[in-house]
Amino acid sequence: MSERVMPGRTDGLIALVAADALWVDQTADSDVPTASGAFTCFPAHARLEYVLLGSHVVPTVRAGDGQRMVPEAEVRRAAAELNAVGMDRRDLIRVGPFRGAPRQECDGQAPLRWRQRITGELQDLGGPERAARREVVRPYPLAGIDWRQILVERARDGTQRTWWLPRAVVRVLDAAEHAEKRWVRTVRTRQASAAVTEPPSHPRQLRDAGGRQTTSPGGPGPTTSPRPYNKELEGQLYSVLSRKPGTSRKVAEWACAVCRTAPATVLDHCHEHGYIRAPVCQSCNTQERPDHLYSNDIRVANRYTRLFHTDTDDWLRHWHRCPGCRARTTLPLPHLAAWTAYIACRSLRPTHRAPRGRKPCGLLRVSWSGSQNAPRSCLLTVAVDFCPSGEHRVLARVPYREATERFRTWLAETAPAVAAAAGPDRLDGLPAQFRPVVADTSGGDLELF
Repeated sequence: MSERVMPGRTDGLIALVAADALWVDQTADSDVPTASGAFTCFPAHARLEYVLLGSHVVPTVRAGDGQRMVPEAEVRRAAAELNAVGMDRRDLIRVGPFRGAPRQECDGQAPLRWRQRITGELQDLGGPERAARREVVRPYPLAGIDWRQILVERARDGTQRTWWLPRAVVRVLDAAEHAEKRWVRTVRTRQASAAVTEPPSHPRQLRDAGGRQTTSPGGPGPTTSPRPYNKELEGQLYSVLSRKPGTSRKVAEWACAVCRTAPATVLDHCHEHGYIRAPVCQSCNTQERPDHLYSNDIRVANRYTRLFHTDTDDWLRHWHRCPGCRARTTLPLPHLAAWTAYIACRSLRPTHRAPRGRKPCGLLRVSWSGSQNAPRSCLLTVAVDFCPSGEHRVLARVPYREATERFRTWLAETAPAVAAAAGPDRLDGLPAQFRPVVADTSGGDLELF
């Protein structure tokens, strides 16, 4: 990247207009498209003493002449962090609209809440088509990112419209929202402390590198990052912990236990046994969630490639954080059904001719009758939907017990460390009060702890 001489540069501080130009110049080769006006246009937070660039908070200071300025080094650091983000435009995650989501006004003084901001603007403008044609009075970047260039609209049944963004960008925006919350919380704490120890009529004074006085409401923002998760919640029940006050604030202090990069936002738990797995970010939580068509019927989407191929070891280790799944060396029924269709029945899936060789037929779907509480009567049915020739409707019917045995064999070959830590005789971290996992009501092989 060529080095430009920034107009308005003063001893490490640059004017907001110059910071806009620097941001666009430094991120010209980034996978994530950026927008000009991150400092000077709506919804910039310069009046709130900070600006969001990617997942980085850049503080602003007031020079002696009253002009707002920002540290040039912080802008370059934020640009370097965004340039390191790799984006796959095909790996999408839904960002709205969601039924029952509260409508929030998009004013420059409000926090990021980027999902509500995107939904609010697209509803006001009549959809992404007008936004893409720039039929807006003022530009609207989010943390310096031009989200319009990468927004994807999908329509279901020609009526309901949904909006999607690449997963990498969702993680950046989630991290930005988390960083903003920590910044505001720290600034308010410092302001409250200053109000006790200092006269309220004297603003806090700072000096820049040239010796001139500047003012700032709270000084530099927090630089601490979320801490790694180290099994602090292992063995605890979600139904108990989720009702305790302050849980959400405690969750936000951890990094996601799966991707280990984004801040955690939710507590992922096993719906089958009720135990907490770990705090995860919104992106990983959405990726892990089965794509239910009905309560006993799921579609096996392309994202299972990452769950069972690309990042297999991480996801298996995460699922086995549940003592129930780890004791039985299996997965919750919806996840086991998806694994059976995607891995165990892969050789049964037919292919059709395509311009570049052959492609798998239709979409995989798996349903089940009965439940895991009665393994002898539970049956998984793997089928193909939307076959071009109308054939291959049902590929296989696999009993639940056979599916679990196949999974255990595959687990030992694919992730031997995870398999070695599983089983009833490997549970060193069981809670003091044991909780029954799955009882086989057929009369034999009661599978309790």
